[in-house]
Amino acid sequence: MTVRSRVVLRVGLPVVFLACVATTRAAEPVAAEWKAGTAQAVITPAGSMWMAGYASRKKPSEGVAQDLHAKALVLEDRVGQRLALVTCDLIGIPRSLLDEMRVDLQARCQIPPAGLLLNASHTHCGPELRTSKAALSGPQPERVEQSRQYLESLRAKLVQLVEQAVQRLEPAHLGYTHGRAGFAMNRRLPTEKGYVNRPYPDGPVDHDVPVLRVDSPAGTLRTLVFGYACHNTTLSFFQFCGDYAGYAQQYLQDAHPDMTAMFLTGCGADQNPQPRGTLELAQQHGRALANGVEAALLGPARPVRGTLRMAVDEVALDFAASPSREELQKQAGSSDEFERRHAELLLREWEQEGAIRSRYPYVIQVIRCGDDLLLIALSGEVVVDYSLRLKQEYAGTRPVWVAAYCHDVFGYVPSARVLAEGGYEARDATRYSILPGPFTESIEERIVAKVRELVARTE
Repeated sequence: MTVRSRVVLRVGLPVVFLACVATTRAAEPVAAEWKAGTAQAVITPAGSMWMAGYASRKKPSEGVAQDLHAKALVLEDRVGQRLALVTCDLIGIPRSLLDEMRVDLQARCQIPPAGLLLNASHTHCGPELRTSKAALSGPQPERVEQSRQYLESLRAKLVQLVEQAVQRLEPAHLGYTHGRAGFAMNRRLPTEKGYVNRPYPDGPVDHDVPVLRVDSPAGTLRTLVFGYACHNTTLSFFQFCGDYAGYAQQYLQDAHPDMTAMFLTGCGADQNPQPRGTLELAQQHGRALANGVEAALLGPARPVRGTLRMAVDEVALDFAASPSREELQKQAGSSDEFERRHAELLLREWEQEGAIRSRYPYVIQVIRCGDDLLLIALSGEVVVDYSLRLKQEYAGTRPVWVAAYCHDVFGYVPSARVLAEGGYEARDATRYSILPGPFTESIEERIVAKVRELVARTE
């Protein structure tokens, strides 16, 4: 990021003199408050695998349209505290991966649990790596084992990436800016029969494109982290591909050689890219998002200074009343294969644990960079209401960035409004998950209350 001095104009001063002052000050070196290091690796499966994201898929993958990547950015502040941001072109993050990496990175890289942020782009053209979801597909032990092996190799690669990023730590300047992109559209269409999964141009959206830029002390752009609140679902074919988020990263890296571009998914659980359905459209949306980032780079970036203040914790989210054992046994005889398998999974849980879970441990993380940036990282597939609410609640002198699909992508996280309305994100999607059923309407206030607590801890 090019350092620009602030010049105060005074009436009567010669223009030539002012130009000389500006030139002199711009040339003065500014000490870097941060160190930053990045690393990236291809994580495309070596062979054919079952793919994640669509219950309608009945066969494994058939080739690669675009390689999948994992990327790591490690930041170190002036007192030696470290933050590792890891992004993946994957459907989600299993909780087990978070827990294991926390242990590994604290021991090997001095990164505390509150300093690890894992984020998935939620591409629906990646491998199925959640063994629990693979098990929902029926008695296919080889499919579950394939997912287990991929997840095990992924963990090793991600830990290695963070280690490489630590080894590459160099002085850096950070700056925040933002742009816009308009292809995300709300997908909860109100009808006489309820809310259906269809394009709804009058529904709430968040078209902001937050951007964190990392520059060398000489002003060379080294890393871009950017976000957008939209499902990564332009495509539904049988080839591995990063979808629009993958192409946006590719286009930015093509335009800026020797720079790493990282996508941090926002609260897009009830948003779809529109139009959708072809590779060309995925590339088109990727170009639109990359253009939104490039537009953000044209203006001045807000310097990000100070020290890291980080907090992470869990909040218990209540499920609505679970079905009885008799109800589950009845559902286990259903002709609907997903209702049947979901019931069978819950019956196994009942037999093994003596009961069905009544709560879910939900992970929330808050990261503050001095007084210049507040990043709120939420788990699961979070609807856009949370982003809009939290940015409004914390609006002020510092930018607020709300990310989702972090830490543990277990299913949908509806707001109180979405729960009251019903539909896919509120209830219907649970049949394709390991959750026993929908959450109660206390979910939104519990999440927001925990966010407030963590923000207060970092003040």
